[in-house]
Amino acid sequence: MKHQSPTPKKNTTPINEDIRFKEVMIIDEDGTNLGTMPSREALSIAQEKDLDLVLVSDTATPPVCRILDYGKYKYQQLKSKDNRRQSSKSQLKELKMRYKIEEHDYAVRVNHAKRFLTSGNSVKATVTLRGRENLHGDLAKDLLDRMATDLEEFAQIQQSPKREGGRITMLLAPKKS
Repeated sequence: MKHQSPTPKKNTTPINEDIRFKEVMIIDEDGTNLGTMPSREALSIAQEKDLDLVLVSDTATPPVCRILDYGKYKYQQLKSKDNRRQSSKSQLKELKMRYKIEEHDYAVRVNHAKRFLTSGNSVKATVTLRGRENLHGDLAKDLLDRMATDLEEFAQIQQSPKREGGRITMLLAPKKS
């Protein structure tokens, strides 16, 4: 059986001669509306200015086209897509521990929290209580308060220690620099 190579990604935005509408509304590179005209006439105006005619909205009546530098337009679209991707990278990281945690293990949790906060993530610190440990909620709260003071140069408290059933949680957000 013969394998077919994947089809190359087709340019989805119609430009210049690919625009198949009789009449289009034209917006100049300055943003001024030039009105409705035949697409051939609009293409000749764009070519006179050494720019491209780009279809912006084909659902409008009449379809809207812009006169602009297509290379720049595609670059700006790519850049805005990257910016959206970067902005959504912030996550919520969770650190779990018990109130009877050893000193070294506590230091490891604090170092993890520092690393998460400096990379722009929020931290949810959780102390789990089981059975009779539920009577010692104040010790768990003290542990979370201690963690907040140890991390005060990296984080600001978004939600102070709060009891949620068998656990006590605290939310820390990275400090704005």
